Amino acid sequence: MTSDVRRKPAFLNCAGRILDLGKPVVMGILNVTPDSFYDGGSYPTVADQLKKVEKMLQEGASIIDIGAVSTRPGSKPVDIMGEINRLLPVLSVITKYFPSCIISVDTFRLEVAMMAIDQGVGMINDIYAGRFDPAIMDFAASSKVPYIMMHMQGTPVNMQAEPHYSDIVAEIIVFFRERLKEIPGGLSQVIIDPGFGFGKTVDHNYEILRRFTEFQQLGYPVMAGLSRKSMINKALHIKPQEALNATTVLNTVALLKGADILRVHDVKEAVEAVKLVEMLN
Repeated sequence: MTSDVRRKPAFLNCAGRILDLGKPVVMGILNVTPDSFYDGGSYPTVADQLKKVEKMLQEGASIIDIGAVSTRPGSKPVDIMGEINRLLPVLSVITKYFPSCIISVDTFRLEVAMMAIDQGVGMINDIYAGRFDPAIMDFAASSKVPYIMMHMQGTPVNMQAEPHYSDIVAEIIVFFRERLKEIPGGLSQVIIDPGFGFGKTVDHNYEILRRFTEFQQLGYPVMAGLSRKSMINKALHIKPQEALNATTVLNTVALLKGADILRVHDVKEAVEAVKLVEMLN
C-alpha cells in the first residue's frame, strides 16, 4: 500500500460523484464557525452559507470543504452535538440545491463523519489522520469515500508551542508511511496533506513548500492548504485579509511542484492559477 511505485489515481469516486484528478482541482473552504482565523462568523445563516457555496461553484470549485470547528491555536472547543448542529442545516440545503456538488466534511470525529455521509457528503477531511478516532478510517473504507489525512505535530491547542524537527519533510513522510500502514484494506482512496501551519514554524512551512515534490513518492494525491495562513502574514507583516495576492503566489509554487488539490478561501484566483500553470504544460 505504501510502495514507492504506487501510481496516483486519475479519478476518485466521491459517493457516486467522480472527481477528475487528471489536472489539479480547487477545494473551496466554507467555515460555519464564529472563530476561524480568517472568515469566522462571515456566514452566520444557512442563506449566507448557501450563497457562498453557489459563488465558489460558479467560480470553478470542484470540492466544497465544510468545517464547523475552528482549529486555530487558542480556539474554543466544540462538542460533538455542537459540531453536528452547525453542520446539519447547511449540509441538508447544499445537497438539495446542488445535488452534483462534491462536499468534503472537515472533521476528526466518527459520529460527525457518519452524519455527514448520511447527508450526501462524499469526502472526509481529517486533520488528525485517524489518531483522534481510528474508527473514522474504517468508516471511510466502508462508505467508499476518499479520506484526507493531514500531518500535525501536537494538537490545535499546543501545536505552535515550539514545534521541532530534525528534517521536517523526511519526518512528515515517515509519519504518512506509518499512518498508511494503519488504513483498512478497503480504504484505497487516500489524499495526503502535509499540514501547512499545523505544528510548524514559518521556516518549516517554507521548507515543506520548497521540497513539496518529495511527497509524490508516497503515490497518493497531495493537497496544499496555504490560503491566507500565518506563513504569509508573518513573512510580509500583513493581516489575513490582505493576503490574497501572496496566497496566489504560493498556490502557484505548489502547483508547479505537483499539488493535486488547492484548498482555498478564494476560488476564482486559485482556478486562474491552475489554468495558467496548465498552459505551461
